[in-house]
Amino acid sequence: MHPKDICIADFTYPLPEEKIAAFPLAARDASRLLIYKDGNITGDVYRNIADHIPAGSLLVFNNTKVIQARILFQKPTGGFIEIFCLEPYAELTGYDVIMNKKGSVRWKCMIGGASKWKGGELNKQSATMPGGRQAGNRQVEMNARLLEKLPDAYVVELSWQPAEYSFAEVLGLFGDMPLPPYIKRKADEEDKERYQTIYAKQEGSVAAPTAGLHFTEQVFASFDKKNISTAYVTLHVGAGTFKPVKADVLQGHEMHSEWIDVDDDTIQQLINKAGNIIAVGTTSLRTLESLYWMGVETILNPSITLDALPIRQWDVYEEPLSKTSCSVEEALNSLCGWMNKNGLQRLFTHTQILIAPGYQYKVAKAIITNFHQPQSTLLLLVSAAVGGAWKKIYNYALENNFRFLSYGDGSLLFVDPNP
Repeated sequence: MHPKDICIADFTYPLPEEKIAAFPLAARDASRLLIYKDGNITGDVYRNIADHIPAGSLLVFNNTKVIQARILFQKPTGGFIEIFCLEPYAELTGYDVIMNKKGSVRWKCMIGGASKWKGGELNKQSATMPGGRQAGNRQVEMNARLLEKLPDAYVVELSWQPAEYSFAEVLGLFGDMPLPPYIKRKADEEDKERYQTIYAKQEGSVAAPTAGLHFTEQVFASFDKKNISTAYVTLHVGAGTFKPVKADVLQGHEMHSEWIDVDDDTIQQLINKAGNIIAVGTTSLRTLESLYWMGVETILNPSITLDALPIRQWDVYEEPLSKTSCSVEEALNSLCGWMNKNGLQRLFTHTQILIAPGYQYKVAKAIITNFHQPQSTLLLLVSAAVGGAWKKIYNYALENNFRFLSYGDGSLLFVDPNP
């Protein structure tokens, strides 16, 4: 069956609200861990995860950092408008450029209460920038101006005074942490730390790569003792990660596109560890598999441009990619060669890859991931790894009181070669 013909109703399960974790546990690595390998399910906790990972493995983490993307403005009439920053509305050379912009930015946004915004500028009440800067404490004001309505969002210009501060700084001052819609509470101070991995570095996500929330310095130390190495890629998680599949069959669903940022040294690490790579999270996995297919594209068309490199949602299921067979090493070596020829030390592009049953994993031999919503593309991704066993895994988790979704428990799933 072509993935386009998948009936999404086949990927549902009962998820009682009490199974959804509203808050994180006190200790990150105390979260429970389900292990699926060779058809068997066992259980442990994250602080012992190194015991279940083969020595010599390479764990690949997504080091994106969640931005405080929700900004609440109050109109002069008293009503509220919420602006949810999704992604920059501009040509990008990297998120670091846009996050460090001074004075003003233009972003693609969702707007809560958009019908009440009749135009004109919104002004955010002035606030004090925390100390620690050379200028000391300063009053800061932010303004929002609606520029354009898009089919699925809006273009908003955000500006602030004094203009010397970066967009990252003013978001940290005015914005709130964007908790997932299924967590029915407002974000609090604790969420600023806990809805963020301890290795978060590259600002740009509006949702956390939640598989990484369980990792602590002690867990990383346990990897060193077992000769388990680590690497970092960046995929900036968009709000589309929560987008349900509303179509009856998958062909009617448009997969969200997300920005990835990977340097050539990291790709070389992947080449050296091919066959022993474990993805920490669905975002790391989508990045790894996308890199493979981008490498294949450079083999098929050595003169391909950066603009033509992104993977669209059905590309890997259709010719010429679907008919091309090469090893991970061949694909990634070709990608490195293409980057070198084009003077690129880092690859900044986007991917729309949709991983669903019928997909054969190329790079990752296992995935560490939380438990996902029914009828979601993330659940389809899990099924592509373990086949119909996803039902057994999720039933086990439900029956044994595992906590679900972003702040919940997680799993280590070894890819079934014949799912």
